[in-house]
Amino acid sequence: MSRDFLSMVDVSASELEHLLDLAEATKAEPDRYATRLAGKSVATIFEQPSTRTRVSLDVAIASVGGHPVNLSSQELPLGRGETIEDSSRVLSRYVDAIVLRTTGHERLEFLAAASGVPVINSMSDFEHPCQCLADLMTIRERKGGLAGLVVTYLGDGNNVAHSLLLGGALAGAHVRVATPLGFEPIPQVVHHAEEFAAGTGGSVTITNDPAAAATGADVLYTDVWTPVGHEGEQDERSLVFPPFRIDRAAVERAKPDVIVLHCLPAHRGQEITDDVLDGPHSAVWDQAENRLHTQRALLLWLLGADGN
Repeated sequence: MSRDFLSMVDVSASELEHLLDLAEATKAEPDRYATRLAGKSVATIFEQPSTRTRVSLDVAIASVGGHPVNLSSQELPLGRGETIEDSSRVLSRYVDAIVLRTTGHERLEFLAAASGVPVINSMSDFEHPCQCLADLMTIRERKGGLAGLVVTYLGDGNNVAHSLLLGGALAGAHVRVATPLGFEPIPQVVHHAEEFAAGTGGSVTITNDPAAAATGADVLYTDVWTPVGHEGEQDERSLVFPPFRIDRAAVERAKPDVIVLHCLPAHRGQEITDDVLDGPHSAVWDQAENRLHTQRALLLWLLGADGN
């Protein structure tokens, strides 16, 4: 049976380490992997607008010899006129993997349940695991490892926070998530992350105190305050989220060599200030680049082309 990557729970700690090792190898020697997926096609379905995910995926697929088949929600209306499962069965006869960016996570689950090829979650309302791989790669590059680091996320307890909780705990990090009251990550994810941490020596902390969460952090991470689909809450969120902004004060509470991450796009002056985003602690642009390398590694691994 094919392996899917819908969530960070779909990989073990050793598999995560292998993926990060492979991503670093493809980054260092891309030509070595240039034909690994020759003759393979990957369907990429986007039900939401995308910049980094779409471009990095297309380049990742092509850079290992594969062929990206780009489909929009207008071209392939999953579940409208034909069930998601039937579309999945048909696509599985044409391509070697399917990538879906969607709102409802259950749509990915329906697609994967009927698919005969690997299905990759390139973002849903529940998780953003491809982003998490790039986050962990970037931290490991800058810090030399992941286990034992304090990784602090400030902001909305959203899909990015969910994947970071799971991935960070799986890597043995001490993950702190600080959100305004009522915007915490869902308990199911926190429970899974705590189970991972118990086996890796990491830990999970959920708090409403951004100053305490930032104190002594090795990594500070944030995302937009108002995610796609919640635009009607923007005014409310703008009142309660400012204390969770990554600004100079937050950086000064962290360790002197803290690195700052943001999955982008950034709303400058809201969740992060210009001087931090463009400052010496920022690893945001390396983080964005690493989407390419980690997704390339993920495709090689899922399609069995990751051997020497």
